[in-house]
Amino acid sequence: MTTKTFAQYEARAHIIKALAHPARLLIVDELTKNGERCVCELTEMIGSDMSTVSRHLAMLKGAGLVEDQKRGQMVFYRLRVECLLGFFDCVESVLACNAKRQQELLA
Repeated sequence: MTTKTFAQYEARAHIIKALAHPARLLIVDELTKNGERCVCELTEMIGSDMSTVSRHLAMLKGAGLVEDQKRGQMVFYRLRVECLLGFFDCVESVLACNAKRQQELLA
């Protein structure tokens, strides 16, 4: 494996790690379905304090998944790429396949 190829896998892992938390998945799903949201709305949805939600958003932003825009005292977040919907569809397909396999094993 070349160094460049391994670096590409590391970059991919960084993005996947940024998604690897239920609260961050919820944030991305919300932004995918409903567009831009302010931190206060996301904080209310997740049910965590603002500093925790801000850390989640910073991780997503650091991975290049979301971008922010400050308007007055409020900060709004939106997806940088729309292809995450396809990623979620793929995850749901894997979950459905796993559930089907589990049902077959129980039968």
